[in-house]
Amino acid sequence: MSGLVGDNYIILLVMSRFGISLGFGDRTVEEVCRRSGVDTFTFLAIVNTMLDEEYAPAPGEGEISVECFLRYLHNSHDYYLEFRLPEIRRKLIEAIDCRHGDIAFAVLRFYDEYVAEVRKHLEYEETTVFPYVRALLAGTADQSYDIRTFRRQHDQIEARLTELKNILVQYYPSEGSFCLSGVLFDIFSCEADLAKHNYVENHLFVPVVEQLERERAESRAENPQHAAEPLREVLSQREKEIIVCVVKGMTNKQIAEQLFISTHTVITHRRNIASKLQIHSPAGLTIYAIVHKLVDIDEVKGSIRGEDIAPDTAEKRE
Repeated sequence: MSGLVGDNYIILLVMSRFGISLGFGDRTVEEVCRRSGVDTFTFLAIVNTMLDEEYAPAPGEGEISVECFLRYLHNSHDYYLEFRLPEIRRKLIEAIDCRHGDIAFAVLRFYDEYVAEVRKHLEYEETTVFPYVRALLAGTADQSYDIRTFRRQHDQIEARLTELKNILVQYYPSEGSFCLSGVLFDIFSCEADLAKHNYVENHLFVPVVEQLERERAESRAENPQHAAEPLREVLSQREKEIIVCVVKGMTNKQIAEQLFISTHTVITHRRNIASKLQIHSPAGLTIYAIVHKLVDIDEVKGSIRGEDIAPDTAEKRE
């Protein structure tokens, strides 16, 4: 893994979005992925797609984990909305020359409108596309929607950022500002990163979901009496970690700090866990965790509570 990162530093971003930590020594890619609960083939497929636009998984080469892919995309959204875009805005404010008040205000408003567009785009994926794909995995998807709808609506979210970059380069009246040059570099970098993100979705994620749709359609055709029967989903490693934290009585904020993820990500995981297991209380999760040997009974004595674990409710209590 260290050699892979050394040759292609962009892989650091991919690793962070999979929740893979640094400090892996001389372990192989497979060993690092396994320790982080990440499907190795899915990780390598995304890395190869970002590095080579001609790449496509060969038939029989391996199978992409849709759930692992969804986790990667969700963490990518958190990265853009909670870190990258706010950081660029902060640097943009520092770089804008106060002597050009009206122009500076217009530039900042332009950027904020762009961020609002990105947020709307990513929220559509979070609230419509991802739940549809998970329902598809469970065999309960609404057949009035398909991934082609997403493909048609998948506009290029980096386009407006390109326009802002060009405006600053060609027309903004700066005087050799190092700060402005620095934020322009960040905008160029973010523009390229968002383009790669879109490419991965269009050329890897969408085909994977289309294949899943075909498989589910064939299954319904072959077994019409089981067409509405949900398929059992397997918990991801991260979801198992969330369960362990919940049954130990930790709040969403504490779980986020423990696992180095955002509170929003914790809430999303808890919704997915409740949907997969149809278990909606810490007491129920405790039983599940003990039966499946995720925790020892001594670890959770005294922390079993009978409260509703609906993430929104839990978050309000915090």
